[in-house]
Amino acid sequence: MFSSWGKRLIVIYLTLAAFIFVIWTGTTRVQSNSFVANNANWSPAQIKLQSETNPVVPPQTKIIPTPGSKTPTVKTTPTAKPHQQTKSQPKQVKQTQAISGKVFQTTQAFKKYTPKYAIALANSNNYGERYSQDANGLPVTNQPIIVIHETASTASSAINTFRTPHTDDNKQVSYHALITLDGMIIYIVPPDKRAYGAGNSIFVGQFGAETVKTNPNLPASVNNFAYHVSLETPRDGIGNNHQRTHSGYRDQQYKSLAWLLAQSQVPENRITTHRAVDRSGQRIDPRSFDFNKFFNLLRYYRQPVLN
Repeated sequence: MFSSWGKRLIVIYLTLAAFIFVIWTGTTRVQSNSFVANNANWSPAQIKLQSETNPVVPPQTKIIPTPGSKTPTVKTTPTAKPHQQTKSQPKQVKQTQAISGKVFQTTQAFKKYTPKYAIALANSNNYGERYSQDANGLPVTNQPIIVIHETASTASSAINTFRTPHTDDNKQVSYHALITLDGMIIYIVPPDKRAYGAGNSIFVGQFGAETVKTNPNLPASVNNFAYHVSLETPRDGIGNNHQRTHSGYRDQQYKSLAWLLAQSQVPENRITTHRAVDRSGQRIDPRSFDFNKFFNLLRYYRQPVLN
């Protein structure tokens, strides 16, 4: 008798267990499919996504580099104090105004367009402080520039690279922001920090050749005074890094890029590309970039005001 009831209990238990498993599996699949459908398949990078049902104000994006640290040491990244950053910002704004003879203000069109965004901070190994002195102890006074890149991979792959610790100086890399194929802005490195977006690099502008050596063991670069933003490469351009063209970037990417950079006081003649500043001979991004389209949108989102 006991043996018969025992068998019945086992059968009942297994039936309930199977039922619970089926329900749990089905729920998991629904959540997973919804996750992908909402273009939020960023779990490996642990991105904090904007809430669709309860929108919040995007992070403040003041693209005004603020050198604060003194003589650099190899990969030492002390945390800058807030009051140091606050004091240095007005000085940087005045210097930028002096270049163009004007300041910029955003337009009504800018206020009407708010792209989706997410935050995926890079690992601390992959970015550092901006320095007020170079590796030789000389003062650094470069005006900010903006460098446009492309990922050459999927956005999620690039973000996972930035979030992976790299002790090798030659593998440390990051952007300040990345714009996905659907126009979402991913904030990766705070704008007042130095992202490692360009290695051996020089910017040639109205003041001649500009570059800063912050690490005695690495070539000089523009990173100390650059804001790096990248566009996700279209699918036909992934894996073809030596192909000089691809299908081009989407309208939403151009709109979000212009919207993001409209928040800066960086003049157009100091907005450049990775290809233009690179001195390694290996970088050709952003490929198939439409400068006319971008600058028209930038002027649509911000207008100069005489100083």
